[in-house]
Amino acid sequence: MLDQLKSAKGAAKKRKRVGRGPGSGIGKTCGRGANGQWARSGGGVKAGFEGGQMPLQRRLPKRGFTNIFRKEYSIVNLKDLGRVADVDVVDPDLMIKLRLARKGLPVKILGVGELDRPLTVRAHKASRTAAEKIEKAGGKIEII
Repeated sequence: MLDQLKSAKGAAKKRKRVGRGPGSGIGKTCGRGANGQWARSGGGVKAGFEGGQMPLQRRLPKRGFTNIFRKEYSIVNLKDLGRVADVDVVDPDLMIKLRLARKGLPVKILGVGELDRPLTVRAHKASRTAAEKIEKAGGKIEII
């Protein structure tokens, strides 16, 4: 029974055995064509090499810089907080649990959208617009 098991037709591909004589169809140069850099073992060039010409990434000018003091925040909008049901206090742990914020980053609340009920929102930072909209809805913002 087990000795009669076979792979489905076309599922098992035979290994290409190169350099096994002219009768194999891939003897002599083994499918690598004529002599030269590409026929050698380990031959070829690294990505971006342009044959000695000044490569594109060095011809183009550098622009901008990376500010090493930049603080990265996980952004949460008011419209997302409006969807949170049956809760009066929304804190970063709840936002992470509901996948509104990313774990390991401080949370910043932005004022996109409206809030239809009073909520106490605890976050690391909030925009002025967000704070105004939260207080206008009867809730309060707590910066932690």
